[in-house]
Amino acid sequence: MIKYKELKICTRCIYDERTPAISYDEQGVCNYCKMVDNLKAEYNTGMPEGEQKIDEIIEQIKRDGKGKNYDCIIGVSGGTDSSYMVYWALKKGLRPLAVHYDNTWNTSIATENIRKVLEKLKVDLFTHVIDNREADDIFKAFFISGVPEIEASTDLALAETMYRAAAKFKVKYVLEGHSFVAEGITPLGKNYFDGKYIKSIHKMFGKLPMKTYPLMTFWKFIKWTTIYRIKKIRPLWYIQYNKEDARTFLEKEFGWQYYGGHHLENRMTSFFHSIYCPQKYNIDYRNNSLSASVRAGKMNRDEAVIEYYERPPYIEPELLSYFKKRLNLSDDEYEKIMKTPPKYWYEFPTYKKRFERLRPFFYLLMKVNLVPRSFYMKYCFPAEMNRL
Repeated sequence: MIKYKELKICTRCIYDERTPAISYDEQGVCNYCKMVDNLKAEYNTGMPEGEQKIDEIIEQIKRDGKGKNYDCIIGVSGGTDSSYMVYWALKKGLRPLAVHYDNTWNTSIATENIRKVLEKLKVDLFTHVIDNREADDIFKAFFISGVPEIEASTDLALAETMYRAAAKFKVKYVLEGHSFVAEGITPLGKNYFDGKYIKSIHKMFGKLPMKTYPLMTFWKFIKWTTIYRIKKIRPLWYIQYNKEDARTFLEKEFGWQYYGGHHLENRMTSFFHSIYCPQKYNIDYRNNSLSASVRAGKMNRDEAVIEYYERPPYIEPELLSYFKKRLNLSDDEYEKIMKTPPKYWYEFPTYKKRFERLRPFFYLLMKVNLVPRSFYMKYCFPAEMNRL
């Protein structure tokens, strides 16, 4: 059990001194809380000015989408935010195409959630399904390598799949269902991934060739953002959004089903959050959402501290045995790998230095919404890596 009472913890949220690049003011409030405040002020989140701004963006999306089958792309996972984003877009008069990257580790609940919402709303679905053996080979390569980003291939593949769908249907906008108010700010530090990183890890530790995996290389990323000029918009950064209310609405309106916790709609994601990071790296990403709940006044800070420091993450029954079976790992092999010293992204080839050198270029892309602010902040500045 962590002796958290000996740690310096933010007086407003629950980020402690082990958090990468953290600092505190004289009142003990951390820089990540201030980052949230600055984002809310910049985007006028939940204010009339924020609502007006996103309405202006929506009108532009409609104008640019005239004569096309779809005017925007929305990535769907079966989770709360992406499911609600599809409904919200339709309510605003948009014509979205739902896009899903299937890494073959989805729970049946997530799959059914996607079907229920899209069928009732009559929204088309574009899906890229990777060969399950290839998916498992990539996941196993990351597990053997000893780096934390075991599910990075999924996040990057979804982004690439959305870009491909946008290009195929000549759509200029991707709407992402992310809310920094509801989900918090992920501290900048040792967690990182890009296409070169995924390719290098797989080349070193994988066995099967990448044939069906949609790898996003640096030049593909440049193509999508500068030649096709596909913009990423995060509407939840502008509007008043309550995840709990959205979940209740989805359950009532679509028969949507909750999957038990944040990021638990996919078994690999669930393994990453509930077993892999807490047990191998002593990282528990619940502090992001718990801190967000405290900042938003939805949860008492003392309750959040107890939840985070005294109660272990929820582990889905049979999750570990499912992981071992899918990756063909014996108990001894699994334990041996889990006990090897951790390694991190900066020990492998990546595009990181290239992104940093091109920071002014990506700043311009960020200002016109061709890359998200979160990308600019994480990829284009040197990361502080001496703490977790």
